[in-house]
Amino acid sequence: MARRPYLLLGALSFLHLWLLTLADEHSHKYGKGDEVVIWMNTIGPLYNRQETYPYFQLPFCYGDTPLQHHHETLGEALLGMDLINSGIPVKFLEDVEHKPYCQRILRHDDIEMFRYAVGSQYWYDMFIDDLPVGGFIGMVENANDAKNAQYHLFTHKSFIFEYNHDRIIGVTLEDAKQSPATIRLDHKQPTTAVTFTYSVTWRATSDSFDDRFTRLLESDFFEHQVHWLSICSSFVMVLFLLGLVSTILLRTLRNDFARYDREHALADFDRDFGDDWGWKQVHADVFRRPDQLMLLSSCLGSGAQLTILAAVVIIFTMLGDLYVERATILTATIFLYAVTSAVSGYTSARYYSYYGGKDWVRNVLLTGCLWPGILFCIGGYVNVIAIFYSSSKAIAFPIMVAMFAIWLFLSFPLTLLGAIIGRNYGTPADFPCHVHAIPRPIPEKPWYLEPTALILMGGLLPFAAIFIEVYFIFTSFWTYRIYYVYGFMFLVFVILLLVCSCIALVITYFLLNSEDHRWHWVSFWTCASTAGYVYVYAIYYYLMKTKMTGLFQTSFYFGYSALMCIGLGLMLGFIGYTSSTLFVRTIYRNVKVD
Repeated sequence: MARRPYLLLGALSFLHLWLLTLADEHSHKYGKGDEVVIWMNTIGPLYNRQETYPYFQLPFCYGDTPLQHHHETLGEALLGMDLINSGIPVKFLEDVEHKPYCQRILRHDDIEMFRYAVGSQYWYDMFIDDLPVGGFIGMVENANDAKNAQYHLFTHKSFIFEYNHDRIIGVTLEDAKQSPATIRLDHKQPTTAVTFTYSVTWRATSDSFDDRFTRLLESDFFEHQVHWLSICSSFVMVLFLLGLVSTILLRTLRNDFARYDREHALADFDRDFGDDWGWKQVHADVFRRPDQLMLLSSCLGSGAQLTILAAVVIIFTMLGDLYVERATILTATIFLYAVTSAVSGYTSARYYSYYGGKDWVRNVLLTGCLWPGILFCIGGYVNVIAIFYSSSKAIAFPIMVAMFAIWLFLSFPLTLLGAIIGRNYGTPADFPCHVHAIPRPIPEKPWYLEPTALILMGGLLPFAAIFIEVYFIFTSFWTYRIYYVYGFMFLVFVILLLVCSCIALVITYFLLNSEDHRWHWVSFWTCASTAGYVYVYAIYYYLMKTKMTGLFQTSFYFGYSALMCIGLGLMLGFIGYTSSTLFVRTIYRNVKVD
């Protein structure tokens, strides 16, 4: 019994020390002598950013600290982050001068592996107090001369820490490029002994902790004058389109209404049927049930959800600086997608029942599986390639199970709930005009008024409004820049939606005025075609702006570019169709028909 107080005191002391260690990692506060963990992440070719591998897949050694893996969020796992304690002993406010932390004997295969990595310009990244740090593993002398090329491995890491009181403000890594801090990788040697060393220097700074991430941002690139000019030019384009739409609504439609009213007031024998033309002639077909109603409804439901999701994520990231924390944006996007699934179910079921759809069970299944199915197909293909390459980007089976569970137990039930609400409590069909049983023949018209031509022309202006921002986004995602100007992104997003709405109205008017009632899919594809132009730009960007090579990086690039464009197409298609629906209902509600 006397030993119990000592056991209890020991347990409390251990718990206290454990909590202090945890606080250092998450509160970012340190005391003198506290351990500062250096988490090694991934390594891979400089120009193939997504072709990454676990750092210790190369024959590096680590210090005396036991090997620890660090996973916190689902987003980190999906991004292929594999944080491993490097074992480099760094203590807060304790300088170190050229001290070894591990040794290794490199065999011939190890030397060849390092030579390949150095020749391919392998770049590694690490995290220290949640700050990203990176560097090359070596360098090549006489790289242009294959016979005399010499491969050198950096064996020394020099860390320069900047601190303010008890917080780390910045970390700079300097790889010494001169002997004895490098070792020559001679493939003729059977073995080579390597000693890895490090140095630590602590420097006081007056910079605040809240601004420490700012120094990692490339303001000269993202806040360049070209970026501002693109916003201004896009805004001018919106004003032009709004003027064009206003002209159509206020002048052209007013003239159309006046002409139709005069014709309606004439007796039947006074009418000149040869002059009877225009959008009024398709009043008995304009509200006809569109082809592939179930697919259209599912696309509209997924588009509505993705539109709301994109807006919420951009606003939250803009206001909360979510880009500062690792993989926070992706983790938040997954959660918000699951929560907003009711939007897709409600929108899809409402449009489906509005045009008399009866097989609502299949409609719910298609809506719930459409976007996740696209993700599974494209992501599954890329994941197979990643597994074949033993890349850190390969998604582990438990993560797949977790994603499936999120969809099965949260996303799909909310989709079903939204569908039930949309089907039972949605707006009932109240078409302004009756639909005839026999469709009206579509007259011949010029080629530029054909649906295909209108769709191709309709996507040009929205793409012109965003292609500068697309360049910045591509440069950030496919290189090593951190995208942080989400205020710009939000403005471009709003401008894009406005431009698509205006374009959809204009194209729909031209189509109906040529007495073609097939406006449903045309209005959807008119705006969705913008995504096709973005994908064409992605091909141009790959060929002209990058130095990517290899099957893995190429598959990753074109696979996820296609995924982004499909999502963009669904969003813009929903915007175009919704705008056209309001336009069509408005003009046919105000015209007198027999």
